[in-house]
Amino acid sequence: MNKNALSVENLTKVYSKSKSKIENRALNNLCFEVKQGEIFGLLGPNGAGKTTFLSILGGTVSKTDGKVNVWGFDLDTNPRQVKASIGIVPQEINLDAFFSPKKLLELQAGMYGITKKNRITDYILEMVALEKKADAYSRSLSGGMKRRLLIAKAMVHQPPILILDEPTAGVDVELRNNLWKNVKKLNEKEGVTIILTTHYLYEAQKMCDRIAIIDKGNLVALDTTQKLIDRIQTKKINLKVKSVNMNKVLEMKGVKFDISSTESISLTYEKNSINFDQIINYFAKNDIKIIDIVTEDGDLEDVFVQLTNK
Repeated sequence: MNKNALSVENLTKVYSKSKSKIENRALNNLCFEVKQGEIFGLLGPNGAGKTTFLSILGGTVSKTDGKVNVWGFDLDTNPRQVKASIGIVPQEINLDAFFSPKKLLELQAGMYGITKKNRITDYILEMVALEKKADAYSRSLSGGMKRRLLIAKAMVHQPPILILDEPTAGVDVELRNNLWKNVKKLNEKEGVTIILTTHYLYEAQKMCDRIAIIDKGNLVALDTTQKLIDRIQTKKINLKVKSVNMNKVLEMKGVKFDISSTESISLTYEKNSINFDQIINYFAKNDIKIIDIVTEDGDLEDVFVQLTNK
């Protein structure tokens, strides 16, 4: 059974204005666990509390209440060990343009107090496929390379947990795919636990083993990616038919029909309310011959919209 890389218990953060005595509860009794070795998605609309949560982990924001345990270390009693157990890759690209990747990693390692004999700079550069650019100016790197260099910086102290905060924002499709390939390699070959925040829901659906969705500081969903998708009950189907009159009225309890052309019909229905065989029989009775069937199951975006209304 996997151990927990991170556990959060009743985590609360309240921002209050002393004069008006108005409280802004950014996090409200947040509870969840991240297993060692998994890729865990933390999703939510803008203002949901994701940044506040990551800031608490990074030590730049103090929590109001609750417990946080990272890799067996309590955030209150062992803050330095907690910081040493995580590597945070920020949204913004913050690199010194006049330093090479190798120099940047050496400086970062020095800031963590890692002696030269214990540094693995060359190995990290190889992990993120930047070994050929080790001595180039950072300003000469492409956008995707700069993103990978941020991951490398976060790995110099060999943390068991890597936190990626919107890592592919503004990155094109090819670079995004390369970035995820490197992240997968870190997870599968190096055993690094990955915590990911992203607004690209299809990325989370493709990458994450489990997903937590928070909204207005509250945990509204926590499950495996597939089980979250299974929550969507609406089934969408597109049919290619031999011929149908555009003015024909199709009526069946629990099913919504849309005749889009003389050769195509789309329909939606609740998966638990009707059997698809009944729909097939209905078409047969109405002398409509089906040539092809294309189903459109719900995805993570449907779950997200359903839970957050955004």
